Amino acid sequence: MTKDGNTIMKATQRLLVAALATSLCGLAQSHGIWFAQRAGNLALVYGDGGEDLDVVKRLPKLTSMSGLNASGQPVAAPLVAEGRMAFVDLAQKPAVLTAVMNNGLWTRDAAGKWHGKGQDEVRDAAVSGRYMKYAMHLVALPAGALAPAPGLALQIVPVGAAFPKNINEPLTVQVLFKGKPLPRAKVWQDVVTDPDAQALVCDANGRITLPVRNQGLNVLKAEHESAPVDVGKASMTHHLATLSFMLEHAPE
Repeated sequence: MTKDGNTIMKATQRLLVAALATSLCGLAQSHGIWFAQRAGNLALVYGDGGEDLDVVKRLPKLTSMSGLNASGQPVAAPLVAEGRMAFVDLAQKPAVLTAVMNNGLWTRDAAGKWHGKGQDEVRDAAVSGRYMKYAMHLVALPAGALAPAPGLALQIVPVGAAFPKNINEPLTVQVLFKGKPLPRAKVWQDVVTDPDAQALVCDANGRITLPVRNQGLNVLKAEHESAPVDVGKASMTHHLATLSFMLEHAPE
């Protein structure tokens, strides 16, 4: 290979490495929270796709953990930390669980590296935001539509007349932002089993009907960017919400 060819190849390799680093760092900010069974108990999960990270060290960022019973009344649903996992105490029989995590300020510099601070503290800041995570979990499947849960700025709410019980049955949901329908909201069908799928776009009322993906755990995701609450430190506020539920499998 000529000297010029070798130089071009090395430059190309550097660009590919930088692009990959930027992509991976971007993925780090797409992590969400949801609820799933772990070792026979219901746990709060922090991750993306099949990646399940240490949630206990992130519990100080959790600003809310709540339960609602079948009548829609608040009930206690505390988390119990065990090792790197956090399990939900279901003694009060919540039908719906919600959680909110303020993941703080994050800024990506021009080289693609993320920093846990505002853009005012990062040289060559390229992307910055405050990253909020929300989760709603249906412990008990509802008969049909649900009322919006309190305390979630962004949420995915089942609004269909009947809630599906089997894979591929239609599920109608509505994405709400600050209690109002979010037009043309983007929804991902299942963040755990197909995290890289193309987003589906809701209608003008933030509604969409889609087939249930799994006869088991399902975790839908919605994302939205709003104006920054940290003016001068962030260029936007990023919201990521999940709706999780589990369909029963056939008897053994």
